[in-house]
Amino acid sequence: MEGESTRQLKVAREIQKDMAEIIRSKGMSAYEGALVTVSEVRVSPDLSLAKIYVSIFPSAKAEAVMGILNANVRSYRGELGARVARQLRIVPEIVFYLDTTLDYAEHIEELLKK
Repeated sequence: MEGESTRQLKVAREIQKDMAEIIRSKGMSAYEGALVTVSEVRVSPDLSLAKIYVSIFPSAKAEAVMGILNANVRSYRGELGARVARQLRIVPEIVFYLDTTLDYAEHIEELLKK
């Protein structure tokens, strides 16, 4: 990823690992039985914003799960803060985005089967 500093990439990797653990710790039942995976994290140059990309399986539940994630964004940020407090002076604001690359890959696979 061109233009991103080593620090940004390190912080992004750490946040990705921590958010994956936070989401996993809640269990699938918290997300209506969907599997939620943190596929990528991008951090702003000043480390004040973390864009968290999640893939959701089955994709039919994506809208509902995104609603759950967004409704609880403050508590996720709080849990993240507890985990990264030693590494970061400020806990970045977090924004969840739906990663649709899996859907895209599935769609391409379907098209290739035809």
